[in-house]
Order: sequence, then C-alpha cells, then structure tokens
Amino acid sequence: MPYNCAVVLVLALDTSSRSGSIAVLDDEKVIGVVATATDETYSSRMFRQLDFLLSELTLSHDNFDLFAVNSGPGSFTGLRVGLTAAKGWGEVYGKRVVGVSGLEAVAEQSRSEGLLVPVIDARRGQVYFGFYRRNRDRLVREDEDRVATPEEFLAVVRERPGRIITPTGEAISTILFSSGQFSAFPDEMEEVSGVLAPPIGSIALERARRGDTADALTLDANYVRRSDAELFWKGP
Repeated sequence: MPYNCAVVLVLALDTSSRSGSIAVLDDEKVIGVVATATDETYSSRMFRQLDFLLSELTLSHDNFDLFAVNSGPGSFTGLRVGLTAAKGWGEVYGKRVVGVSGLEAVAEQSRSEGLLVPVIDARRGQVYFGFYRRNRDRLVREDEDRVATPEEFLAVVRERPGRIITPTGEAISTILFSSGQFSAFPDEMEEVSGVLAPPIGSIALERARRGDTADALTLDANYVRRSDAELFWKGP
C-alpha cells in the first residue's frame, strides 16, 4: 500500500562498509545523521550509535513509519546486520521496509544528466558498479549491479560511456588509476558524499509513496559477489 499521509518518519541504515551511517528523515527533511569511519566494521557499532541518535531526537523505534536499509552490494556481514535489524523492526512494529542499492544511493546524489555509472570499492582489487539513468527526476536502473576488476570495469565503460560517480573517502580514482588505463576518464568522474543513509532514506520514501515496499519475508540482500565461504569451500 502507498503512503498517502502528509508526513512519514523514516529510519535509514547503511551498514555495508566501515564507513557506515544512520539517518532519520521527517518526511523529506533529514533531521539527524550519525556517520563514522574507522577500521572497525560499522555493523559492530551501529546499535550504540543508533541509541545515541534516537536519544538526541527523543524518538523510539515504534515512532517510525518506514525502515530503509542498504541492501547491497557491500560487506556480507555488514549487510546481514543492517537487513536483519530493519526486517526485525518491520516485523515487530508492523511497518514496511525498503531495501535500496548502495550504488543507487551514490548515483542519486548526482544532478548530472544522461547515463550515470556509480562505482564503489569492493575490496580484493575489485569494484562494484551499476548503470542508472535519470528519468523525470527519478533514477532508473538500466542493468544489474556488477563486480569487476578495475581493468574489466574500464573496458565496460569504454563500450558504454557514462559519468562515473564515486563516494568520497574510498579513493576510487586511485584504484582505477592503478590499472594504468584510466587516462581517458578523469573528466567524466564526479565525487559525492560517502554518507549514504540520507539518500537511502530519500529513495525509500519515494518508493513507499508508490507502494514499492517489502516485508520481513521478501526483503533480501543483493550481494553481487559470492561470500568467502562459497569462494573457498571445497566439497568432499
């Protein structure tokens, strides 16, 4: 069901990496954000930072109308923690949940026209990326999110040119330059905020108003890459 009420209170989570964040949106206005970047995986400190933010805003979990969460790609453990929390709250409080691609949250911050190619660090010498296009102030995904080496990514972008959008703090340009093949692209790169919870909340609110939400049973992660357990498991 779409949200037809004038004001919706949204709690948005990004636990996909070490640089995680939490945001509270009162309708379309961001009224609180906590974001930190350390060597500690963000999911391990999310709950104490959430307690701080809710205390500062004099809110509790049952005040929220909608829960939004980064559904991937990103850290397997981080994504699972964020998704489990959002799905649990949705189930307990009877509220709807929206999963948002972290790549879409990166692309959403750009005001550029045409084809947008958000890219984030996937570790292990790889990057996650996707293809999005703005259509009447709404982003439309044009292909599945992918994972590739920098060389593979640049080869794809040569065949399908678009404006590369990257979050600050991840040194994507350094990763791409290290491939030795990036000289043709620097004018086509744009940096946006690496604090993804606010755009995740905005995207989720817009989807909820169209009736595009999930419940605890249907929401799942978009890992893109197989887990370490799958990559290194050896059968009998």
